[in-house]
Amino acid sequence: MENTQTTTIHAEPQEAGPSAPGLPPAEQQRIAFGQHLRKLRQERGLTLTECSQLTGLAISTLSKAERGLMALTYDRLSQIATGLQIDLNALFRPEGETFLPGSIAVARRGEFQLQETPNYSYEILFSEIWGKAMTPMTGLVRARSRMDFKELIRHEGQEFVFVISGQLTLHCEGRDPFTLATGESAYFDSGMGHVYTSAGDQDARILVVCFGQNLPEISQADPTPDRRDELREGRQDRL
Repeated sequence: MENTQTTTIHAEPQEAGPSAPGLPPAEQQRIAFGQHLRKLRQERGLTLTECSQLTGLAISTLSKAERGLMALTYDRLSQIATGLQIDLNALFRPEGETFLPGSIAVARRGEFQLQETPNYSYEILFSEIWGKAMTPMTGLVRARSRMDFKELIRHEGQEFVFVISGQLTLHCEGRDPFTLATGESAYFDSGMGHVYTSAGDQDARILVVCFGQNLPEISQADPTPDRRDELREGRQDRL
């Protein structure tokens, strides 16, 4: 019998970012994320306008995120990763390990990348591992009403949600909302507009797995300079 070697990767505790005495952890996280996002953009020689054209996000949204004034939802993180053609997890750290055949990754309690928004707390698992076929995360749902969201969330791929505790209502575009109790789950097309809300007094705690937007085939590539040149050539043509 042929022997195969198995590599075990241990998740690393996530860095809190630069020290900012007196600021709550969520705000420190936004500031650290914004500084890293600006560095990614500037390393590629992109202006905010060019980055907006690549990602489809408004200039104001990108600017607020870079200044630590706004925490981005998962769909917007996915848009940036797709536009810059980087692994989604590269938005949180400058480098990561590639997940190879035969690998096993282990995350211990408390080992996750926190991303706080007004309606959700995302606890993104294995952010130090790039090229994954799926993005697993746990988190809390603070929203109580569909009206807490300005717009529905949508992103390429498919999504699985499992309710760890509490009750969760899933609102999907063109469908009646339905509620999941503790221990229940749903699987759906995440390209369809959707949001989660908690159905009871307790914030619902959930496990979510997103498939199809990690771009493993280009996770280590940086083809944005060519696209940047196309944008600039188009701008010159209009002058």
